[in-house]
Amino acid sequence: MRRLLALRQEQKLTTRHVRLMAQSLEVTERTVWRWLAAAERDESAAEEPGARAQTRDRFTVTPEVRRLLALWKGNVAAVHRELTVRAARQSPPAAPPPSLPTLHRAIQRDLTPGERAGLAKGERAARKHDVFLARPRGWRNQAWETDHMQAPVLVDVDGTARRPWITWFTDCATNAITGVAVTPVHPSRESVLAALRSAVLREDPYGPFGGLPEKVRVDRGKDFLSRTVTAAFDLLDVGVEDLPAYTPHLKGTVEGLNRAVESMFLAALPGYARQPRPGKRPSRPKDEVLLGFEDFTARLLAWTLWWNTEHCPAPLRGRTPIEAWQDDPTPLRDVPAADLWTFTLEDAGTRTLTTRGVRFKRRDYVGPWMTGQAGIQVRVRFMPHHDHRIEVYHAATGRYLGPADLADQATEEQVSAVRKSRAARARRLKKDLHASQRERYAAATQAEAPQRLGALTTAQAGAELAQATDSDLSDLALPDLIPPAAPPDGWRTPASLAALTGSGQRNAAPPGQGGAHAPDAPDGQAAPLTTDQDGDAS
Repeated sequence: MRRLLALRQEQKLTTRHVRLMAQSLEVTERTVWRWLAAAERDESAAEEPGARAQTRDRFTVTPEVRRLLALWKGNVAAVHRELTVRAARQSPPAAPPPSLPTLHRAIQRDLTPGERAGLAKGERAARKHDVFLARPRGWRNQAWETDHMQAPVLVDVDGTARRPWITWFTDCATNAITGVAVTPVHPSRESVLAALRSAVLREDPYGPFGGLPEKVRVDRGKDFLSRTVTAAFDLLDVGVEDLPAYTPHLKGTVEGLNRAVESMFLAALPGYARQPRPGKRPSRPKDEVLLGFEDFTARLLAWTLWWNTEHCPAPLRGRTPIEAWQDDPTPLRDVPAADLWTFTLEDAGTRTLTTRGVRFKRRDYVGPWMTGQAGIQVRVRFMPHHDHRIEVYHAATGRYLGPADLADQATEEQVSAVRKSRAARARRLKKDLHASQRERYAAATQAEAPQRLGALTTAQAGAELAQATDSDLSDLALPDLIPPAAPPDGWRTPASLAALTGSGQRNAAPPGQGGAHAPDAPDGQAAPLTTDQDGDAS
């Protein structure tokens, strides 16, 4: 438009110039002539041809409107009603708020799509409108990414429907799943170590992917940053890149895998339970037969093999992960399986091997190789949460001596009985706590104070208070239930205490040694002694 203005000032503007401008902007010639006239009246109109003229009284989005949009979750009609009510309550009455169409236009004009989505649904919705840069695709084992994922599938675990967790490592250059571990319940550092071993080893059945990466990206998970896991990474000479919080785009390879496995595999399994809305349970057929944990793990590993050998991710441009891996000439760093097992165990320090074995966590562990070696210093390593076995090494040389199993280990029947007893106790306690804290209120049809329901009689209240008092152990003590033993002969025992011991007059002092004071004797004077027919003093 500025070029057309310059041509008009030089008196060189022709209809051909206007026609070419209209064709390039895909507007009519009349529109270009109108823009040109507006630019001659106001030079600022040449910056944005066709833009609506800025007026001083045009409504713009204020901080108050932004706060109301966040309060009403992006509901513009509710924001308009709130502005109307606030304007009516002011004294003196303020200017009326803008109309609803004006408010809609201002929000569409002054707020970006990301801001509107963020005010309506939060930061996660706002991130969907951001633009992210793509990392340059490096070489194999340059960087791995790891994450936990709770599978939206109910699986039968010892008769209980649970949602297992998946822990895996992915190679960023080839999109290959290098290692995976499945946990029936919440994962821990043990899950990370198991997945790491399967990722590093290239032997069957884990190969051909593996070796040591240069670095691993994690997302501030406490399991990945635990002392045991970080020590294992340090021993293996693997760097750990701790990403900032709420930045899933910085580890997009594993996050994309989390989304892909649900839509490509988990959604077709029986027991699939997609995350419901808050407050609602996932709906599924009541007669649906769930997969067992072993069957689920086998199917997941089969899908992992398909992903690595047959699937062609879009970033690889028609190649499978195994083809991209084999085409990369980067040398690999391998670790022997025995050393890898040692490096991925938690160190518990040194112990002395005694005739009872190795003492660890107040329990004894024994092994057949310990015969004749009592008295040596050993170093204990163990897999987290695997309390049934430890690995023992020589403290001085570091030589592996052998495993040690828990002595006097309970049978499976005993462990099952203990678990059932604990579960029943937990359910009973939870039910009692819920019943004691449950309160009911009357439904209100008008504005009034809440009315608590539940009437008690005087007798019921007294009985419940008495029961609560009896629950105190100090109130349950009965010191008079078993009388104390009689004192030895010759002790001067008060009459009141002698009656409580049940000794009666038998414990009175013999003649010549002084007797007990009678209850009615004056202070400082001894009561006269009398003798009954048996010769006992009274």
